[in-house]
Amino acid sequence: MSYSQHAEPHVIQRSGWLRAAVLGANDGIISVTSLIMGMAASGASSHTLLITCIAGLISGATSMAAGEYISVKSQEDIEKSDLRFEAKELEKNPHAELKELTQIYISRGLNPALAEEVAKQLTEHDALGAHARDEIGIHENTAANPVQAALSSAASFSCGAALPMLAILLSPSSWVAGSVLITGVISLALLGALSSYFARTSMLKGSLRITLWGMLAMAFSSWVGSLFNVTPL
Repeated sequence: MSYSQHAEPHVIQRSGWLRAAVLGANDGIISVTSLIMGMAASGASSHTLLITCIAGLISGATSMAAGEYISVKSQEDIEKSDLRFEAKELEKNPHAELKELTQIYISRGLNPALAEEVAKQLTEHDALGAHARDEIGIHENTAANPVQAALSSAASFSCGAALPMLAILLSPSSWVAGSVLITGVISLALLGALSSYFARTSMLKGSLRITLWGMLAMAFSSWVGSLFNVTPL
């Protein structure tokens, strides 16, 4: 059995898209639900709440996609710049770079002779790759694709924001605020548990953390909304 057949998948390998997806869904639920709760507390009609929800979904999804793309692309540009600089250093002073790599392995627990041998072999195989991983900290497995991250954020935000919209559509006018609140809290609890499951961490802690912060945002939005009096349209 080859190494590629035996190697098991790790959570860190999907951290890029998983982080974007969880952040997007979380943002969609919290921001749109909080927005609706604030508007409902101000006295807005269910029709106004639905329009507000749709506007929040569209603006939030596009904003998340743009922000995630710019963030990941900027990180990618920084890493490319570091790699270009490191490549020049390897060309200009390979001996100093070899010593630097050796010291890194010594600091990690290898004896000097073994550290030097490892540094030499890795340098012969792929000098820039060795310095990228062990000196700069750039790893291919943890790098997110800008387009993938942007689409993942937009799609997950839309899915999260669609939940309070469904609550508005399916609830009687007198129950809209309560339905949106219950839907938001349950959705956040499930999202927290699901993201913790994929990350192989405590589902209870993940669920409580995301739910408590979401409820705090909803409560604050409701309080702000209650300070205003909107005439139902």
